[in-house]
Amino acid sequence: MAYGYEKFEQALRLLNGRLVLAAAPRFNLVVCGGSALAATGLIERTTKDVDIVALMADEGDLLDPAPLPPALVLAAAEVALDLGLPRDWLNNGPSSGDGGLYRLGLPEGFVGRLSWVTIGERLTVGFISRYDQIHFKLYAAVDQSGSYHAEDLRLLHPTDAELLAAAGWTRSHDPSPGCRQGLQWFLREFGYEHLADRV
Repeated sequence: MAYGYEKFEQALRLLNGRLVLAAAPRFNLVVCGGSALAATGLIERTTKDVDIVALMADEGDLLDPAPLPPALVLAAAEVALDLGLPRDWLNNGPSSGDGGLYRLGLPEGFVGRLSWVTIGERLTVGFISRYDQIHFKLYAAVDQSGSYHAEDLRLLHPTDAELLAAAGWTRSHDPSPGCRQGLQWFLREFGYEHLADRV
């Protein structure tokens, strides 16, 4: 089931409360995907979850979110019960392992483009920027042969320069001929054919 961002906003507030009650450490979550699109007003749509692409130390260093800290997982599970959400409503799916976005490498300048919101005493969320959404959405659209990621990308109205930057980032993670062919197919299929030979 998909929910509006208001539901996840409520869930994040409750998550902060659960962390306070548990005397858990403070967490800084870096969030991408549909919840970030909605939270930043880029695209108004429902989503199934809150996708964590990275954690951040209070000192400003990005941290691998795989695995998620046990205290965070436990508090999120309690919130799921409180609100009737799926147990994995808060997850590290985009960066869940060696093939995940965090370990592959995030776009240059990523941290400086984050938009931070303080949820409460123990929880802060950094939502990724439109520029980085374009990178992630192109990568996912090529990997999944279109899907809803392609529609999200269209609604972000990327410029040619942004698409070429995103394509270069995608190719840096997968320099294979198959990846280039997938990028070219996507660009031709979804109205960006004038860029296909430039990737």
